[in-house]
Amino acid sequence: MKIYTRGGDDGTTGLYFGGRVQKSSDPIEVNGAVDEAQAMLGWARSLCEPQTRLNDLLITLERDLWVLMAEVATLPSNRHKLTADKSLVTTEMIARLEREIDALSEEIEMPNEFVVPGENQLSAALDVARTVIRRAERIAVGYPLDGSFVVGYLNRLSDLAWTMARWAEGPNHRTARVH
Repeated sequence: MKIYTRGGDDGTTGLYFGGRVQKSSDPIEVNGAVDEAQAMLGWARSLCEPQTRLNDLLITLERDLWVLMAEVATLPSNRHKLTADKSLVTTEMIARLEREIDALSEEIEMPNEFVVPGENQLSAALDVARTVIRRAERIAVGYPLDGSFVVGYLNRLSDLAWTMARWAEGPNHRTARVH
């Protein structure tokens, strides 16, 4: 199978469930930033030990971003074809992020002042991921999707990335196991 199709050589790209848009269009700008965020979360995951709590959480978040990108890459006329948790962001996905934030926050003392990123490689990678997620959120705000939870998900995900970075700064960040 060839990786190239030549379909985008004219400056357009295909959408989920059909249709084509300019590569500079709003949904593609959103998904470009989300793609970067996903890669940054992957970089952070590469710094984790396998089968640890944080590693497993990051895999879940990376997969969630596929769901989010599918929703964004769907024409409004095809939104009825989206499936909750598969190609459509849900309130339960956001609630899951909130539960993770709360659980991690209970295990660490939250800073009382501004944080200087770079305590260690993992926390620095998570802080970079947070900034990319925030950029994706800012772009997504400009591309409103009726009834969508994309912006809320990105907002909460950036909060979780910040919390994970603070958690990763702790002394036991590499040995914590999934509960």
